[in-house]
Amino acid sequence: MDGQEPGDQKQSTADMTVFVQNLLGQMQSRFQTMSNSIGKVHLNCRVLDEMGSRIGELEQSINNLKAEMGVENEPTERTEEKAPATEPPHKDQ
Repeated sequence: MDGQEPGDQKQSTADMTVFVQNLLGQMQSRFQTMSNSIGKVHLNCRVLDEMGSRIGELEQSINNLKAEMGVENEPTERTEEKAPATEPPHKDQ
């Protein structure tokens, strides 16, 4: 034998068993956390893909409406661009 008492060897084996069980539990917990994260990322990507498709459909609908109105691909003016560069003077002045 290696010079250990039989009781010490049993305690050492029990300690090692507890250590390994704890380690396996931690590994399983981390694996589950990573799996959940991967699932969320996959779900987010799917949602973004669906949004992209809907935006594409919306753009196509807008282009179809423009074509029906005879406005084909003209740039739209923004209301901010229509505002005058300077404010008119107040009546008080």
